[in-house]
Amino acid sequence: QVQLMESGGGSVQPGGSLRLSCAPSLSLSNFALTAWYRQTPGKERELVATTATGSDIWYAAGVKGRFILSRDNVKNTLDLQMNDLKPDDTAVYSCYVAYGGKPYWGQGTQVTVSY
Repeated sequence: QVQLMESGGGSVQPGGSLRLSCAPSLSLSNFALTAWYRQTPGKERELVATTATGSDIWYAAGVKGRFILSRDNVKNTLDLQMNDLKPDDTAVYSCYVAYGGKPYWGQGTQVTVSY
């Protein structure tokens, strides 16, 4: 069983920045895959960014160049730095890890971008 604790959500104006952090109950090195997803009401969950090793990072087209995914092996966190935020980035963001062939999700943290 893996528990994921997310933090860092909130409200920000367009153009602003937020940093999300996900702290797993096991070492990051245990996970085959780590990622951040987001979801808005009425829409399917969307993959935002993912990495297996921390150096092979994939970004959704809509966030590439604005978001930065990183793994802090000292703090044991999976972080998502979100810059130049837009209203379309408003969503519940969830941390994801794959462990033992099973998916694990955090509870989600709300990010709201508006004036």
